[in-house]
Amino acid sequence: MVTADGPAPERSRLREWRSVRRPRIWFEILLIAVSYWTYSLVRNAVPEQKAQALRNADWIWETEQALGIAVEQTVNHAANSVTWLIVTMNYYYATLHFLVTIGILVWLYRGHPGRYAPARLVLFATTGVALVGYYLYPLAPPRLMNGQDFIDTVLVHHTWGSMASGDLKHMSNQYAAMPSMHIGWSLWCGLTVFALATAPWARILGLLYPTLTLVVIVATANHFWLDAVGGLLCLGFGYGLSSVWYGALPHRLPRHVPDGGRGGPVLMA
Repeated sequence: MVTADGPAPERSRLREWRSVRRPRIWFEILLIAVSYWTYSLVRNAVPEQKAQALRNADWIWETEQALGIAVEQTVNHAANSVTWLIVTMNYYYATLHFLVTIGILVWLYRGHPGRYAPARLVLFATTGVALVGYYLYPLAPPRLMNGQDFIDTVLVHHTWGSMASGDLKHMSNQYAAMPSMHIGWSLWCGLTVFALATAPWARILGLLYPTLTLVVIVATANHFWLDAVGGLLCLGFGYGLSSVWYGALPHRLPRHVPDGGRGGPVLMA
C-alpha cells in the first residue's frame, strides 16, 4: 500500500525504529562494551600528528591570552602546590569519568526506562562526533607543550590513572585533547541528574559535577578551557540528534515504557 506520504510499510518500519523500547540488560551491557571498545580503537587509530598538535596548542594558548582567559597555568601551579588536592584531582580525572557515567546509565535503566534509550543516544552521539574532532584537529594538552611551564601532575606526584601519562601513555592517543569528553560526559551526567532527580541536593550535585570536572581538567594540565567548549558543542549535537529522532528531549519523554514495551515520541503532560 502506498500513501501520499510514501509506502506504508517503510513509514511503519521507521516509526518502529524511532519508538522507545524497554531496555534489555544483556543487550545494553554488550552495546556499551562494544561501543567503548570501538571508540577507543578509532580514537587511538587517529594518526598522532605531533607537530600539528603542538602548533594547534600554541594557537589555542595564544588565542586565550589575547582573550584574557589564559588562566590554565595559574590554576595548574596553584593546585599543584597543595599535594593532597592535586593528588585527589589526579584520581578524580582518572576514575570518575567512567564511574559516574556508568552509574547514571544504571540509574536511568532502573528508574527511567522510558528515557534510557534517548539519553543513551545523546551520550553515544556526543562521543561519536568527538572522534571527528580528534581526526580533524589534533591538539596537544598543555602538559605536553614546548616552552611552557605546565606541570604534568600525574608524573610529578607518581599517581596512577591517566591514560595520557606514565607507562599508560602508549595505550592512548596523546594528541586527542579537542574536544574534551571529560566535559562532554560530565555535562551529560549533570544535566541528566538535574532534569530528572527530585531531591534538591541531588540536583545541586548534578550541577557541581561538571563544574568540578572543568576545574580538574585544567588543574591537571590535561585540557585548555576551549577544549571544554568543544565538549559542550558535541553534547549539543547529541541532544539535537536525540531530540529529532525521538521527537523530544529525553527528560520530556515518559518515565516508563508504554504497555507493550514500546512507545512513540510522546511528550510528558
